[in-house]
Amino acid sequence: MIFSLPFHTARFFRPTLLDAFGLSNSELGDIFAVYGVTAMLSYFPGGVIADRYSARALMTVSLVCTAAGGLYFATYPSNQALAVLYGYWGITTIFLFWGAMIRAAKDWGGERSQGKAFGILDGGRGLAASAVAVGAVSVLSYYMPDNVELVTEAERRGAFRSVILLYSGLTLGAAALTWLVLPAASAGIAEQKTSPFRGMAAVSRQPVVWAQAAIIICAYCGYKGLDNYSLYAVQVLGMDEVAGARFAAYAFYTRPIAALMIGAIGDRFRPSRVIFWSFATLVASYSMLAIAIPTSGWMTLVYANIFVTLFAVFGLRALYFALLQETDTPPHLTGTTVGMVSFIGYAPEVFFASITGRILDNAPGVTGHHHYFMFLAATAVLGLAATTWLARSNRKQRASARA
Repeated sequence: MIFSLPFHTARFFRPTLLDAFGLSNSELGDIFAVYGVTAMLSYFPGGVIADRYSARALMTVSLVCTAAGGLYFATYPSNQALAVLYGYWGITTIFLFWGAMIRAAKDWGGERSQGKAFGILDGGRGLAASAVAVGAVSVLSYYMPDNVELVTEAERRGAFRSVILLYSGLTLGAAALTWLVLPAASAGIAEQKTSPFRGMAAVSRQPVVWAQAAIIICAYCGYKGLDNYSLYAVQVLGMDEVAGARFAAYAFYTRPIAALMIGAIGDRFRPSRVIFWSFATLVASYSMLAIAIPTSGWMTLVYANIFVTLFAVFGLRALYFALLQETDTPPHLTGTTVGMVSFIGYAPEVFFASITGRILDNAPGVTGHHHYFMFLAATAVLGLAATTWLARSNRKQRASARA
């Protein structure tokens, strides 16, 4: 829920959000870039803090602060104020939250079940996101007129405000549950008297850490690519904005299935190997979508490849932090390593939306979406190269340790 206000409102309701705030794709992309900058600056110190303090306190504070930002979001601030709000969310959703969540999941997974642990984590996140999105679509539909084409600006803004307030309330509710359910002390956290930044130098010298960060960059581009699927449904598949939001919400129900299934496969066959074949699948599917046209002869292939890309992207998300165990990350440096790879790996938060927004605006309609999928196919090719790099670096690191 912590990511619902900055991301789910745009992912599932992008056409409505653009119209309600009077934004173009490029302008929204630039606003997301502000989020990306503050989030990137938060990953590394947040990871260090996660090695020293309880996940319960860190995550609860983050959720409360994020929900508070939703109340301001519902007032429809100006573009400049909206950018400041997204910058604020970049801090509240990452600084005290991200490293704590990943560390808790890794500790829980132990030595043999990292794929399952992160699969359950991402699958649970996806199930919650989809279920809430379906409810939010119902709220939007309730406040919109029966003929969506006749909606007024005031009606659209009122309906979308209800969606924002729903997400804000549920985020606050998640804060209460986090405080009540999580243990007061996180496993593996011991008192540390040395400088919390001493481990940064050791982490940054490991080639496998840089390779894992490169994998996350490419995988996260695929995940960010899903943000435009509701827009694709409206502009290419011919749906109205409510139907497009519903399509995106239901499509995300593949996330828990993919995360759990591919997480378990990763435990059996090694995460890096499964990641490699997931990227290869994305190259093929994105390439097909880059040439598909919305005619009856193509529609079955279009929907099939949309499903395949969803499955592969969610599988990647379930596995890329399972690489922490495969690369023998020391337990006392888990948070610091997460901060390092996240600082680099989530760089697409800064550039992805700005680039793709301009791709879509420069060639409106089918052509723009074709160019968009070509861009995603290129990032998947880079993902293949990064996975190969990680496998080779990991072999060299283990050989050096044995020597």
